[in-house]
Amino acid sequence: MMISTDWSARMGLTVPIVNAPMGGVAGGALAAAVSRAGGLGMLGLGSSASLSQLETGLHELSELKSPFGIGLVDWVAAAEPRLLDAAIAARPALLSVGFGDDFSWVAPARDAGVTTATQVGDLAAAQRAVDAGVDVLIARGAEGGGHGAPLVGTLPLLTSVLDRYSVPVLAAGGISSGRGVAAVLAAGAAGAWVGTAFSACLEASVSPAVRTQLLAARDTDTVTTRVFDVAQGYPWPATLPERVLRNAFSDTWDGREAELTDAERDALAAAVAAEDHRLAPINAGQGVGVLDTVESAAEVVARLGAEAKRLLGRWGETG
Repeated sequence: MMISTDWSARMGLTVPIVNAPMGGVAGGALAAAVSRAGGLGMLGLGSSASLSQLETGLHELSELKSPFGIGLVDWVAAAEPRLLDAAIAARPALLSVGFGDDFSWVAPARDAGVTTATQVGDLAAAQRAVDAGVDVLIARGAEGGGHGAPLVGTLPLLTSVLDRYSVPVLAAGGISSGRGVAAVLAAGAAGAWVGTAFSACLEASVSPAVRTQLLAARDTDTVTTRVFDVAQGYPWPATLPERVLRNAFSDTWDGREAELTDAERDALAAAVAAEDHRLAPINAGQGVGVLDTVESAAEVVARLGAEAKRLLGRWGETG
């Protein structure tokens, strides 16, 4: 056994590592690879998710014998109810719906035998989720890449949520190394919810250019901003900005969203279509600075798990 927690053992995992369901990054190939390696692979449906994208991802998971999960964005699922229905019908081991306060999805998921989860960025959000009957909380700290509430750091948030609630809590935000995994497991997390470390994997749905930029990034190269959502017309709440690698667009327009014209919006749309990341965004958390090589998802899972076990083993905490 590599390393385990009560929750990971109940979920049928051999290591308590979950890939964050990053839209546009965590497709079926990445989810399948993480699950085959003993973690929980999550299929991510992001801001532009569609039913066909979900079906494609599920097809890539159709031969998988290990547990997997699905992650949806609240307001996207609300606009396309078939997404939620199809996700529940797929019977994932874990269904995460995040970034909203409507928990009407919890009951039908639980009725179908699906374990439910949601991201929380502070204790008030955690309380709402627990009151709604959510099975697993994802304590996502401000260090995390992509969208989230930039209110509390990962360890302060994790410890506060663990002190207050008895449900399993996964830790997210800035966890890109075995040391990070060890830290949150030692604090009592049921598992580590890891995003950026998987973004540069061979199986991630990103271009070689994105991998190159992720590997070259320093720990100070990210910024939390709303500028890309505003420019692309995505209805993300103002309370949920995204952490991305800084680029020319964010350097110029962050904080000046009201000044954006159609010309800037069109330029960004063209850059996104062309995968020109001088303007187009790349989501990344503050843990990006530790990435230094392209690996397979299995190698990431094995490395993070082995390093965490080695560190925790000094205190006999390897389960």
